[in-house]
Amino acid sequence: MSEQGKYDTTDVVAYMNRLGHEARAASVVMRRVDSGIKNRALQTMARLIDERRDALIEANGEDLVRARANDLSDAMVDRLALTTPRIDAMIEGLEQVTALPDPVGEVDGLRYRPSGIQVGHMRVPLGVIGIIFESRPNVTIEAASLCLKSGNACILRGGSEAAASNRALGEIISEALIMAGLPATAVQVVATTDRAAVGQLITMSEFVDVIIPRGGKSLIARISRDARVPVIKHLDGICHVYIDATADLDMAVNIAENAKTHRYGTCNTMETLLIDAPVAAEVLPRIAERLAAHDVEMRGCERTCALLPQAVTASAEDWDTEYLAPILAIRIVDGIEAAMAHIERHSSGHTEAIITENYSLARRFMAEVDSSSVMVNASTRFADGFEYGLGAEIGISTDKLHARGPVGLEGLTTRKYVVFGEGHIRQ
Repeated sequence: MSEQGKYDTTDVVAYMNRLGHEARAASVVMRRVDSGIKNRALQTMARLIDERRDALIEANGEDLVRARANDLSDAMVDRLALTTPRIDAMIEGLEQVTALPDPVGEVDGLRYRPSGIQVGHMRVPLGVIGIIFESRPNVTIEAASLCLKSGNACILRGGSEAAASNRALGEIISEALIMAGLPATAVQVVATTDRAAVGQLITMSEFVDVIIPRGGKSLIARISRDARVPVIKHLDGICHVYIDATADLDMAVNIAENAKTHRYGTCNTMETLLIDAPVAAEVLPRIAERLAAHDVEMRGCERTCALLPQAVTASAEDWDTEYLAPILAIRIVDGIEAAMAHIERHSSGHTEAIITENYSLARRFMAEVDSSSVMVNASTRFADGFEYGLGAEIGISTDKLHARGPVGLEGLTTRKYVVFGEGHIRQ
């Protein structure tokens, strides 16, 4: 049994408080751990996962049997499954995080003040991070590795459907931490499936510095509503692509197809296409032909339906819907002002793109559209930590405070002022 698995979980409040105490103490230790030790722990995790594939697949089999008995959807069962390629991907992810530069301890912006002191910023861990997620057990390793590399302690609460898988992964994590000389409580996997544990975790402001939910809209909405701890999150990914009248139309067709059809179930998939009226008649049928090859249903405004007989009339709700499916809302607009007004009203603040050859319009779009990622002549599918060079991400944030957009290692840290003097005193 792992160190963190020895606690009594029958009293959920007492159990969660115990985890909080242990995590806070571990976070103090993690502040002083150098990159070499953190990397050693990550490498050991990768080795143990490789060595214990059979045990992991056996534990995951328990979850799969229970999931089917509980009539979980085929999609949910698929997300839950730990296959050989997915175990390989976990190992590869640990290797990638190991190779990332450690942001902790970086000092930048040093400048002399008239008094003679030097003032700058040092990057430091956030402290204790609570992560609440559903279904996919590989998130346990992703979250643990990113929190560990960024010098944080973390409390991980996975979905009850993955209890056996997460327990097995938690034991591997604890063993790897101990072998690297780190406290096993630097990463704790909540051992109870009682939903009261989530309610307790998101209100333990004395122990937890930030909560990161990863899951469906209902989970994130509940946590955002009830948490007494700061939350890094996004609710919807209602992403827009606007095709300007000056756009290279071949480029526009390719980007629209990719942004919608590359993957349907991701938060950076285009859900609404906006087209400048002067080019609509030329470009829209071409895009429709591409989308038809993917069996994408098109829901359009009145002008769109006049050009595309196969389109159905969009309802008011369509402009505010994250489909996560082969469905696309399409609106023809009169110029960039109308496009930006639509985005301002209906966007979830995730990702928007403009396709244009007009530099001035591109600059306006970037400056005035208020989303966490704004793109020029590129697919919204690039809104991703790996594609941004972060190596890995813990999630996407559409909030404006602390972290925004893909949250990688730097997003799991904060900055504090550091001051250097040589006996300076204030006059």
